[in-house]
Amino acid sequence: MECAQRRRRRCLFLSVAVIIIIIVVAVVLGLTLRKETDGLKTTFIARCEAFKGKRYDCQTVWGAFEQAYVGQDRCKVPMEAYDPLIAAAPFKHACNRMMFWSKTKYVVHDFTEKKDCFTTMQDTLLGSVLHSLKWCGKEGSSETFTTGCPGWTDCENNPVRSFWLKASAAFADNACDDVTAMLNGSITTPFNSSSIFGSIEVKRFKSPSVKSLTVVLVTEKNSVTNCTNASLKDLQKELDKGIKYNCKEVTEAQIQECSSDPEKPCSSCW
Repeated sequence: MECAQRRRRRCLFLSVAVIIIIIVVAVVLGLTLRKETDGLKTTFIARCEAFKGKRYDCQTVWGAFEQAYVGQDRCKVPMEAYDPLIAAAPFKHACNRMMFWSKTKYVVHDFTEKKDCFTTMQDTLLGSVLHSLKWCGKEGSSETFTTGCPGWTDCENNPVRSFWLKASAAFADNACDDVTAMLNGSITTPFNSSSIFGSIEVKRFKSPSVKSLTVVLVTEKNSVTNCTNASLKDLQKELDKGIKYNCKEVTEAQIQECSSDPEKPCSSCW
């Protein structure tokens, strides 16, 4: 009889211990998930409020952003899911100032940071707010995750990839007058038809809104291409009829020197 009572007490104690462990794990997991959501939101709102230019209702923009992926399968967030976000923070026309790029990330961003004469997609509100961030949701969950999210090539409709494709398309839809693209002259194919520039942006340059495209081919001593490159011929074929094409070979050193001189107008950089 006494042994039976001991076993019951031992079982009761173990049951209580298991329940406590489950509760603790649930609380810790809940706090971890909430921390991920709060962390991304804090960064998003802070960057939004610090953005130089038109002021936005950052809470509204965050809500439009969040609804695109929260509760969704991590590989089933299409580009169209971000339509409400684009509507909440639309890209404004910046005729003669729009700069596109491919494989020249650091050169072009260093240039636009120093010279206030061109705007890349990353210089807009959404581009600057979401730069370098990762996020995803989970089917049936109301939380935001910043870890364990699929990479760019893991699945086609992952939330980060879909955002950048949609944002790039919307930015290019606003292209007008004279447009500039900075491409890499140190690779064999400066124009890649499968890149975002080639597959998304160029296809949205429409005449007569876009009058011309100037390619700034960034070269170095070891550059392997010039303006006669075959891939650039392919780029010309992709352009809408009526859009004039021009290509200029410019050394990276020249671009850096020009961008660092506040007295030099952008027109003299190439």
